[in-house]
Amino acid sequence: MKPMPAVLNFKVQRLVAIVAVLLFIMKVIAWWLTQSVAVLTDALESTVNVVAGFISLYSLYIASKPRDKDHPYGHGKAEFVSAAVEGSLVSIAGLVIIYEAIDNLVHPHAIKKLETGMLIIGVTAIINYATGWYAIRTGKKNNSLALIASGKHLQSDTYSTLGIIGGIAIIYFTNLIWLDSAVAIGFAFFIIYTGYTIVRSSLAGIMDEADLEMLEKLVSRMNESRRENWVDLHNLRIIKFGTIIHIDCHLTVPWFLNVHEAHKEIEAFSNLAKNEFGESVELFVHADGCMDFSCRICSKKDCIERKFPYKKTITWDVNNISNDRKHMI
Repeated sequence: MKPMPAVLNFKVQRLVAIVAVLLFIMKVIAWWLTQSVAVLTDALESTVNVVAGFISLYSLYIASKPRDKDHPYGHGKAEFVSAAVEGSLVSIAGLVIIYEAIDNLVHPHAIKKLETGMLIIGVTAIINYATGWYAIRTGKKNNSLALIASGKHLQSDTYSTLGIIGGIAIIYFTNLIWLDSAVAIGFAFFIIYTGYTIVRSSLAGIMDEADLEMLEKLVSRMNESRRENWVDLHNLRIIKFGTIIHIDCHLTVPWFLNVHEAHKEIEAFSNLAKNEFGESVELFVHADGCMDFSCRICSKKDCIERKFPYKKTITWDVNNISNDRKHMI
């Protein structure tokens, strides 16, 4: 039996937190050996990895709790808060790195054992990228923003580490000590931008910003598999609660269907959404009975209740199904 998505997310984030601690220790050793501010840049970002890793771990623990009377939609919003904190910490780390780099330009000091330092942080880069890739893959599969944020953070750490290795290599061959600070400052701005993108995504989730990519994907599948009793669709909305995707909409069906027949149409509609996004989808559909003006957009054949001839089917798109108006021509 496969573990629930929220439980799997928690286990993956626990792995991320453990890896973050181990890599932080390795980078501190590399900085102690080299005394390079560029290597210190990498180590400082790893302190954020450690703190953010455990914050995300706690948020995923909260998100994995079952629904209760106080949280009928679950605890998934905790992931958005966690991602916002993590993104903020990433940006703060970038600012600290800039300060340290400028201080090193004003008060330069000798650096040493660059070969050993490059080797150590090179190993951390490989481990970081692999862990980040796994976290992002799992997060996308289970709709976990916290896990995706952790993965992106780790991968951005990998890119900055590779850049720092390149910078240290140039310093090693040219002996231009000032490049140590220049490399650190350059990648600090990259780190700050990464933090901004994480915070932006988390705020979008907290504010229930429409996920246009998800909506377009769902609407495309609805058009492809449309049944003749699905006369119209409107007022469709998607809200994310961590790993849970909540979809509600109004589906117009022939008014003369009985309760069981209408439920059958809704069930088919729901299954289509679940096939597209997995079992983490919950769909609430309000069934509307068709009106006389619906006849012109209804392709149902041999309808004995038809009042007007069929003219054309309305192709659903993100714009015309998101409003609260029934379609007519």
